[in-house]
Amino acid sequence: MITMIIEKVKGFLLDPVETFRQSGNDGPGEVVAYFAALLLLNAILSAILAAVSIDALPVFDGMGWGAETPVVLFFMVLAGGFIATIIFAAWLHLWVYLFGGRRGILQTVKAVMYGSTPGLLLGWIPVLGFLFTLWSLALGILGLRELQDIGPVRSILVVALAVMIPLFLLILVAAYLITTNVVVTAVPSSPPGPV
Repeated sequence: MITMIIEKVKGFLLDPVETFRQSGNDGPGEVVAYFAALLLLNAILSAILAAVSIDALPVFDGMGWGAETPVVLFFMVLAGGFIATIIFAAWLHLWVYLFGGRRGILQTVKAVMYGSTPGLLLGWIPVLGFLFTLWSLALGILGLRELQDIGPVRSILVVALAVMIPLFLLILVAAYLITTNVVVTAVPSSPPGPV
């Protein structure tokens, strides 16, 4: 099992197109086992980073968990990563279906879970983690192209819409919350003077 995971990791990092082609017949158990192993590794590395740098990184100061921060972060990454991935895969599959992908939701789940390889392996690194998330999105596009057979332009559009629409809505909600919390202070007026 570990050998299979290591071989797939190498394949998705070094030759993703061929690895996606070879993964077309993978069953749900194999896909989830691969994803769970990488997610567990990501959660462990994130917790270790939190434990080592709890005093150095200001992001951990605001959490208010103190010494429990690494443990809480471990479970948040593990549970949150799995739930977010399933929700994103379902949302993405809606767009895949609208753009002509008819090979089933499992192929979309494979594209998302296998495509997340760089983000799960290296996304825990502060500052640079964002670049590995972008790499994961690019792998997801390749995965959709190969597993759903919808072509490169449609794959890009599908991923762009699936990412940009929730991001846009999040920005709108944040803007609304910010503008509703702005306090307007009245300018004191001078007392009426003699007429």
